[in-house]
Amino acid sequence: MSDRNGIFAGDDPFVLSRKWLDAAIDAEVNDANAMALSTVDSGGLPNVRIVLLKDIEPSAFVFYTNYQSKKAEEIEQAGKAAFVLHWKSLRRQIRVRGLVSKEDGKIADAYYQSRSLKSRLGAWASRQSQPLASREALMADVAKVTLQKGSNPDRPPFWGGFRIVPLEIEFWSDGAFRLHDRFRWSRQTVQDSWKIVRLNP
Repeated sequence: MSDRNGIFAGDDPFVLSRKWLDAAIDAEVNDANAMALSTVDSGGLPNVRIVLLKDIEPSAFVFYTNYQSKKAEEIEQAGKAAFVLHWKSLRRQIRVRGLVSKEDGKIADAYYQSRSLKSRLGAWASRQSQPLASREALMADVAKVTLQKGSNPDRPPFWGGFRIVPLEIEFWSDGAFRLHDRFRWSRQTVQDSWKIVRLNP
C-alpha cells in the first residue's frame, strides 16, 4: 500500500506492534503494556478490564491471569477475545481480535518465577473474582500461603498465561481535525496471509 509508511511501515504486524510498544515504554509514565481486554459471558454480555501484556511473540500476544477468574472462564467458553492498547502520550492505539489458547507450560513457569516473591504468593492466595470478606481476610490468606509455600513457591496449577493469536489487528494514529490514520490487517484463518486495508477515520 503506497501510503503505508512512517510509523505504519513494515510487513509483519507483530514486529510493528513491538516497535509501537517500545516507543510507548519510552513515552508513557506508567504501564505502557496495559491493555483493555474484552471478553463475553455466556449470555453475550461483554466484559472489559485492564490487564498487562507480557509478551509479543512472533505470532501472538501473551498475558497472565488466574484461570479461575471471570475473564478466564469467559475466554475458555468462547475461545476468543479482543483487546486495545492505547497510548495517550503518543496518540496511538492497537486493536486486536483473535483466538485464544492457554500458555501453561515452561514459558508460564519461567514468567511466574520472574515475578517478585510477594506477587507469586499473592497468586496462590487470591481467589480472583470471588467475593472477599475484607482486606484483612486476604492478608491472612497471604500469611498462610507464605508459611505453606515458603520462599520459592511453584506456579499454581490455576494460574498461567493466555496466548491471543489475532485474526485482526488495527493500527491507529491520531490525525489533525480528527482525520485519523487507520490500517487494518485481517485474515480469515491463522494460516492465511494478511490483507491490509486503510480505513476511514
